[in-house]
Amino acid sequence: MLTLPEIGLYFSFLLFLVGLAGVMFRKNILFMMVSVEILLNAANLAFVSASKITGTIDGQVVMFFVMAVAACEAAVGLALIIALYRTKASIEADDLKALRG
Repeated sequence: MLTLPEIGLYFSFLLFLVGLAGVMFRKNILFMMVSVEILLNAANLAFVSASKITGTIDGQVVMFFVMAVAACEAAVGLALIIALYRTKASIEADDLKALRG
């Protein structure tokens, strides 16, 4: 029988696959950002599950750093989306070439 942390590891693997597919196959930058957030949350779940399996708090500490990275990524990503929308009135990934200086 699988324990709860092992189920968490398998679920984090499935979440990671969903996020990876979203980044690879979507053209809309908003959906790509949501997929990156899913990737980071899958990593967080894997860290916490592994931390529970090993009996240490190391994974939970790393999770807080990953959450900080996710917050920074969201701020920078939204700034890029706003800049792209102001120049092209579109948020497609193919239009990012317009932001080159």
